[in-house]
Amino acid sequence: MNSRKTASAIAVTLAVALGATACGSSDNKSDGDKNGTSSNAKADAGLSSIVNASTKKGGTVTYEHSSGPDSLDPGNTYYGWVQNFSRLYGRSLVSFNPAPGKKGLEVVPDLATSLGKASADAKTWTYTLRKGVKFEDGTEVTSKDVKYAIERSNFAPEALSNGPTYFKSYLDGGDKYKGPYKDKSKDGLKSIETPDDYTITFKLNKPFADMDYLAAFSQTAPVPAKADKGAEYVQKIVSSGPYKFSAYSESRGATLVRNPEWDAASDPIRKALPDKIELKFNINATTVDDHLLNDTITADIAGTGLQSKTQPKVLVKAAEKAKTDNPYAGATQYLAINVNVAPFNKPDCRKAVQYAVDKAGMVDAIGGAVKGEPATTLIPPSVAGYKKFDLYPSAGNKGDADKSKAALKACGKPDGFSTVLTARTDRPDEVLAATQLQESLKKVGINAEIKTFPASKYFTDFAGSPEWVHKNKAGLMMMAWGADWPTGYGFLDQIVNGAAIKPSGGTNLMELNDPKINKALTDGIGTIDATERGKIWGEVDEMVAENASVVPLFYKKNLLYRPDSATNVTVAESYLGMYDYVLMSSSK
Repeated sequence: MNSRKTASAIAVTLAVALGATACGSSDNKSDGDKNGTSSNAKADAGLSSIVNASTKKGGTVTYEHSSGPDSLDPGNTYYGWVQNFSRLYGRSLVSFNPAPGKKGLEVVPDLATSLGKASADAKTWTYTLRKGVKFEDGTEVTSKDVKYAIERSNFAPEALSNGPTYFKSYLDGGDKYKGPYKDKSKDGLKSIETPDDYTITFKLNKPFADMDYLAAFSQTAPVPAKADKGAEYVQKIVSSGPYKFSAYSESRGATLVRNPEWDAASDPIRKALPDKIELKFNINATTVDDHLLNDTITADIAGTGLQSKTQPKVLVKAAEKAKTDNPYAGATQYLAINVNVAPFNKPDCRKAVQYAVDKAGMVDAIGGAVKGEPATTLIPPSVAGYKKFDLYPSAGNKGDADKSKAALKACGKPDGFSTVLTARTDRPDEVLAATQLQESLKKVGINAEIKTFPASKYFTDFAGSPEWVHKNKAGLMMMAWGADWPTGYGFLDQIVNGAAIKPSGGTNLMELNDPKINKALTDGIGTIDATERGKIWGEVDEMVAENASVVPLFYKKNLLYRPDSATNVTVAESYLGMYDYVLMSSSK
């Protein structure tokens, strides 16, 4: 997903507080020029402040995406940008503070009146809901609506397969509950208690000190059971936030308008300044960049920064470069090697790939230092729990062909072999990186056929579907990941824990199911002392490296561009990082 970070994980993107006005509005002028931008624009200003601040209402915010979502259903998504976008129409129990810098790391109350109240052993957590919060149809949101939302999102993979499975793993009895579509009782999952309309209590099967981070997932956004249609709920989502859907198309996008039942007095984090939100799908990534530079859209909702082809247009002009922010993304681009696809079931064949990769050349291929730096660990330096090490060193991070060929010989493939390498079609930089990787592998005798697929289906139908992977002998898969929340556990669990392997929509693309790694993750999250927990995450990262099923490629950086009419722009170090601008107003 993308990513929550703790003390350091620097997310990247702008936090436009759905406050302020929108692109094209006559109200979005500040103290700068006629387009509303400051004449004193400064590079990286969004890293420490709110740029072009405004409190004016009105206008339309327009977002574009090069592909589309896994789903806009808050309970059926794992994409960070969707989890953030869904905060316009779905209020989770708690949320991340839409603020610049480290303040964006703070978890703050949203639908709940406060953060969770924990028992001494961190196995029981209770939240109290705000009174008077209403759905768009005027009915009041209750604790039962939150309970139902969690039940449908975590326990009905036959209908909703995209989201994370933390609640299923940690709620007592979660491994046996069949979900609301199959459960014929009226009680639902007994480990989620709703003694009254405003109280919800979670009974966990083990200590879990990070519970507030789970409560921040969009999976806790309330869903009225009477309106739920399983996978079809996305066609008519019932809003509990400041905006509701007026139009939706899986291929074209969505339009959101004000929800008259939303009460600003009950909402401490949303300012809801624009009148309308337009979201457009399947716009070519470089076209999205052009629209940003031409100031005809507010933001690239993906929040991943300008494409390498676009960067020169900005970096060579001082006035344009001044409108950029270039933070670390708190994310790592890596290569997943599936341990169940021959010959990668042999560790030495995986090590051959580790040594073959020219990481420095890959960074150059995607645009150089503004896009990232060579990685040697899975956890990036900006995420708490990072431990510096390099188990597969090479001079200048350019790869070591001799060691790669020695590993090929050791795994019984001295002449090399052929395999399939997947990447996401609508992510040009990822395809560029895959192409550069293909050349590096070819030099040692590994022939990788590149197959590309849209990001919206990448996990559900292809790389995240073991059946497809095995049938198509896809041994290598391009992947990028940011922490689910601000801890090493939040970064690692859903990509290296065997419990995260799913029939569809999986994110443990390596199909790594190492008992030692699984146990270390469980033991770590049950460790009360934060310093000790941090050490454990670094140790788990090193275990993954020893397995050789993950090749860290580069720590991602994003070159973000602020259109002239964008207001309330800031780069937040929050879990949603590059996506927090949605709650601020307009921007990129």
